[in-house]
Amino acid sequence: MTSTDTRLLTAPDDQPRAHLLELVGAIEPWDDLECTHLETATQWIASGAPVYRVRKPDVPAMHLVSYFVVLDNTREQLLLVAHRKAGLWLPAGGHIEPGEDPWAAVVRECREELGIEAVASPITGEHPLFLTVTRTRGQRAHTDVSLWYLLNADARTITSYDQGEFSAIRWLTGEQVLEEPAELLDPHMHRFTRKLQHARTTMHRR
Repeated sequence: MTSTDTRLLTAPDDQPRAHLLELVGAIEPWDDLECTHLETATQWIASGAPVYRVRKPDVPAMHLVSYFVVLDNTREQLLLVAHRKAGLWLPAGGHIEPGEDPWAAVVRECREELGIEAVASPITGEHPLFLTVTRTRGQRAHTDVSLWYLLNADARTITSYDQGEFSAIRWLTGEQVLEEPAELLDPHMHRFTRKLQHARTTMHRR
């Protein structure tokens, strides 16, 4: 999406919404599903609909989330957390507060959930690599529009985590993630991992 398109889709004073459209528009779709999700998210943001959660767990019924996948480059491992409410292995992350920049949400949630400072990967910088639109499971189900960020960290620096949110954490290589049964993970975790593997290979060739 060009800057001209963004201006046409938003009111002049709606800077947070324009910024969201720029973030989404800069994501290169990995596959047809991500292309569909990007179109859905763009139309939703541009429509003027509320995009931030204002009351737990489902008001409004569709709202923004920042995921952050932590990568230990030395070990070539990704961090997954056992999310108590979801009952799945997921990246860490959380809901974006009203008016909050999605990267600022990553910084805040990373400190709260893992006790470390967020360090953006050179692959992506402070920009999302991936976007998903997902219906949650269980009672009070709702739709998360999730921006997936990539962080770098030494696994040894993560010595604690938010045990109220997570029951355990695991470090897995990309291949180990892909060997995990899909039903135990975020439904898009395999797709993200493949996109990340491609991005890392492309960067190393430069």
